[in-house]
Amino acid sequence: MASAEVLLKTQPAPQSIPVEALGKKEHFIPINTGSYTSHGLPTTGFRTAKYTPEEWHQNNYTKFYQSFSDRDNAERIQHESKKLANETLAITNRTQADVTKKLGERIHDINFWKFELQREIDDLIAETELLFQQKVRLEKALDATEIPMQIATDNLECRFRRQGPDLVKDNVEIQLLREVDLLKSVQDLLKRTIEQTMNQIRMNRDAKQNLELDWSDKLDAHNIDDKCGRLNNQSTDIQYYPNSAKFEDNSSTPESWAQFTHDNIVRAERERMASINLRSLIDNVLHDTSDDLREQCNSVNEAFAKRVEEMNDAKTKLENHLQKVLIEIGNQERNISMLKQAINDKEAPMQVSQTRLNHRTYRPSVELCRDPVQYRLVSEVGEITESIEKLRYRLAEAERSLHELEDTRMALEKEIAVKTNSLFIDREKCMTVRTRYPTIIKLSGYQ
Repeated sequence: MASAEVLLKTQPAPQSIPVEALGKKEHFIPINTGSYTSHGLPTTGFRTAKYTPEEWHQNNYTKFYQSFSDRDNAERIQHESKKLANETLAITNRTQADVTKKLGERIHDINFWKFELQREIDDLIAETELLFQQKVRLEKALDATEIPMQIATDNLECRFRRQGPDLVKDNVEIQLLREVDLLKSVQDLLKRTIEQTMNQIRMNRDAKQNLELDWSDKLDAHNIDDKCGRLNNQSTDIQYYPNSAKFEDNSSTPESWAQFTHDNIVRAERERMASINLRSLIDNVLHDTSDDLREQCNSVNEAFAKRVEEMNDAKTKLENHLQKVLIEIGNQERNISMLKQAINDKEAPMQVSQTRLNHRTYRPSVELCRDPVQYRLVSEVGEITESIEKLRYRLAEAERSLHELEDTRMALEKEIAVKTNSLFIDREKCMTVRTRYPTIIKLSGYQ
């Protein structure tokens, strides 16, 4: 017993749990550190004496308090966790609903611009089709000018075959040259207008292509945002994309996004208005050119009609003069015959007078007297000779007149032939060909 007491006195006092450490999860537990216990080997390493009742109660109180503290802390954590879960759920649902709402608003904006783009695309397609029809009109009008050009050049070439004095630069030729110059000017104007129209059609199509690309991009964006708006927490095609929460370097702002489409529409409207103005210009060009060509055609036709009337009148007068000349030629021929007959008729009286004079030269002696008979016979021979000379002079004059009449007849016949040829060229060749001149409707490009 003495040795036991010595041992108890030498053993250190049991270590108790500090009060301020009760709330911690880890705490100190009394340990027997003696070499021997009251129960021998099974208690090796523990204190040699049993716990006191106070220590026992204290240990129980510690366990109770620790259990209460752990439970209270667990309840607090559970309450806060539930509250946090509810708050985060509400925030998440609210944020998701807000994102879904904004996706809907974004889809509405996309649909608005899609509608504007589609409207402008439809307007531009319709305008381009109308402009293309105007281009077809211009090409038809240009083709229609080939016939008038051929007619005018053919008229000029035909009139070069006029003969003699009829090969004159008259009003018809002046009007034909004006018609050729006008046709060349009209053809050049139509060609320039066709080129301008083709350029405008190309610009319209470029603007339409830009609108269609923008519309196609918005369709893709609409489909993507619509798909995103339909996603929910129960969707089967959702997964993690760790690097998706970022802004792309090449992304646009809502303002620049709307401005881009607005600029495309403005450019398209500008091209459409230019196309409308060009169509109006084409209408004016076709109207003015067709009117000018028909007016010049009428001027040429009037000049032809007047010229034909003049030549026909001249030809008629020439024929009248030819008829009179022919009558005069006949009269002159009869006059010449009469003069020749008159000269011939003087031969017998001349022979009688000369025979009488000759016979009287044989009177004998004093009978060869210059009696009144002799004087009268001599004067008779002189009278007949003078008459013959006068008749021969008149005959020569009549023959010269007949020769001049023959020359005049030939000249008149040649001139009538020239007029006939000119009339044939102007009336039969030129004016007949000019009946093929296109109408105003065809010159305006409608046929």
